[in-house]
Amino acid sequence: MSSLIKELKPTLALALPMVLGQIGQMLISITDAAFIGRIGTTELAAAAFTNGIYGLSYVVGIGLLSPIGIFAARDHGAADHAGVAAWLLHGRALALAYALLACIVMALVLIFIQQFSLPQEVVNTLAAFFVLHGLSIIPAMQFQAQRQYLDAIGQPWVGSIIIYVNVALNALLNWLFIWGHWGVPAMGLAGSGVATLIARSVSVILIELWLRKGTHMPTAWRMQRVRELVQLGVPAAGSLLFESGIIIAAMIMLGWLGTVPLAAHQIALTCASFSFMFPLGIAMAAGIRISRTRGEMMNQDANAVLRVIGVGAIACGTAIMLLFALTFAFAGTYIAAAFTPDVAVIEMSVKLLFIAAVFQLFDGIQVIAIGALRGLTDVRVPTLITFCAYWLIGFPAAYLLGFTFNVGATGVWSGLAIGLAFAAVLLLWRFVALTRTNAALEHAVS
Repeated sequence: MSSLIKELKPTLALALPMVLGQIGQMLISITDAAFIGRIGTTELAAAAFTNGIYGLSYVVGIGLLSPIGIFAARDHGAADHAGVAAWLLHGRALALAYALLACIVMALVLIFIQQFSLPQEVVNTLAAFFVLHGLSIIPAMQFQAQRQYLDAIGQPWVGSIIIYVNVALNALLNWLFIWGHWGVPAMGLAGSGVATLIARSVSVILIELWLRKGTHMPTAWRMQRVRELVQLGVPAAGSLLFESGIIIAAMIMLGWLGTVPLAAHQIALTCASFSFMFPLGIAMAAGIRISRTRGEMMNQDANAVLRVIGVGAIACGTAIMLLFALTFAFAGTYIAAAFTPDVAVIEMSVKLLFIAAVFQLFDGIQVIAIGALRGLTDVRVPTLITFCAYWLIGFPAAYLLGFTFNVGATGVWSGLAIGLAFAAVLLLWRFVALTRTNAALEHAVS
């Protein structure tokens, strides 16, 4: 227990600004949802679909770029400063390439929007907002790459502070562009897309100005570094793709049920995503600490220390998610009413928030476990685990409960909870197994 507390302190010190940064990212979505909910239920449903597709692209990008922080932290622990800076150079290039690809994919989604069987009034509303929100993936990925680097070298507060500047700016711009204050033309839902694009672009400019103050950038370009980023990043992105993909599938299924379930899904998902930022920040910190510890203890058997770091992070994240579960279960009505005055949407949101309360614990465990495994550079088996849990168990359960047994929206969300539960148990088992002996770890990552 003393070792657990000793290692948990530096993990939480690193995690705190990361958690705050992730909360800041979510506050942007929450702010958008709060403003858009005041426009109308159809606009909120359109935002739900847009944010679902954008969110899928965003979290896949986070997974793809996560090796920047992992490799930079490892080299930082080994005092290889030139190597640390090189990961930023190559990470930026990878972020730009991925963002452009994501824009193309989102354009294809918009072209084939009718294939998603959404309510026609939602389709008629979302086009401009979808395009503007999609373009913001470019500055968002550049910011993520540079923030990963700063987190790895022990400057996590920089990115977090910039994110909160972004939150305030985004709120102001939403107020201006949606309703047309201070002489700005009222743009409705599209105005929220303009606000988000501008705010995310400003955040990239700010973090770039900070990096230029003291970062030494190497001039040598090595494709080997890009390959290493991709080799670790693609499976990590795959894990997040499988989890986010089932959320998108649930959103599409809820769209079949009508505008009210889709709007309620947006509210409940926004709340669940907000609470998820806490274990996600801890997961990022745990991954960086584990990678840095491996760099510092390169010639030693570090498994005992690595396990303590990971288990402590998982225990802390679980305790935090328990608090959120209680909040969602007992204050659902008040939470939903903050987003929309529509009584039908509030009633449905309360039901979904109650289910969200159940899967909060599993969600926290699985994301921290997979973050710890990423710090061990173990990504292939976790990717397989997430695929099986979400798509071979969670997705069929969501469809069967939602439509075959006619439970509706709550049945779809219950299926998601079942998939998360399986993922949490298997990923936790994987981390404990790998940190049992040095031979097990070396065999797994070789």
